[in-house]
Amino acid sequence: MATSRDDFGIIIRSALLSKGAKQRFSLLALIIVSMILIYVESIDRKPLNFFRHFIKDVIYRGSALVSAPSKGFNSFTTNISEHINLYKNYNQLKSENNQLKNNIYTQGFLELENTQLRKLIEEQIHSVSNLVSARVMLDKQSPYLNSFIINIGSNKGIKNGMAVLDSSNFIGRIVDVNFFSSRVLLISDLNSRIPVLVEPSGHHAILNGHGINEPTLEYLPESHDIQDGDKIYTSGKEGIFPPGIPIGKFKNEKNLNKVILFSDLNQITFINVVIEDGNNN
Repeated sequence: MATSRDDFGIIIRSALLSKGAKQRFSLLALIIVSMILIYVESIDRKPLNFFRHFIKDVIYRGSALVSAPSKGFNSFTTNISEHINLYKNYNQLKSENNQLKNNIYTQGFLELENTQLRKLIEEQIHSVSNLVSARVMLDKQSPYLNSFIINIGSNKGIKNGMAVLDSSNFIGRIVDVNFFSSRVLLISDLNSRIPVLVEPSGHHAILNGHGINEPTLEYLPESHDIQDGDKIYTSGKEGIFPPGIPIGKFKNEKNLNKVILFSDLNQITFINVVIEDGNNN
């Protein structure tokens, strides 16, 4: 048994010594090959130069070929990332553009509203009557064909029968008053009858609404001499409205004595109510 163990140890030591020799030989061989290559590199001969160039080209081309998939994958991922970022930037710019447009539209609307309010203030300053301004509110559940709701009522001293103006033009009267709102019956409504005066003839008549923006003059004298373009004003008859408020111009069309209104009743946002001349019905 002892002999067998000694033999086994001898075999292991021999293998280790053999492995160390091989390693030393490999290192020596590498040193020798390196020196040979350095020497060969220093030799300037056409065949060697051609061979070196060929080897280098093969190495460079091989390296490029081996690295191509990695570069292609990196380029692909970069392009995908750029497209994603571009899409995100597009959405962000689109959102910012819409926001800027909304700001422009809002600013334009505020400027328009400011201009209208300034106009109302100037009208109140230059008017001899006591005017109260109001904003028009839409009302689709109206018992009248042509009317709208304004956002002031008895809280501002509004009463039935008061004259309503667009700029300085007469457009209707108050017919229903609540605490915070009132209804305006326009002169184009079927229920509207307004005493008027024609200038320069001085004829009195009744302005009769027909549900459109061209009411007609009724009860004119048979021998009237009214011409197209003559102006129509409130007459102040029976003290219903202040006299001399402009309404429109006379126009005879197909034997109808029409009145072309100075104000477009479909384009009214703010109005003035004549306070001191109103009365309760």
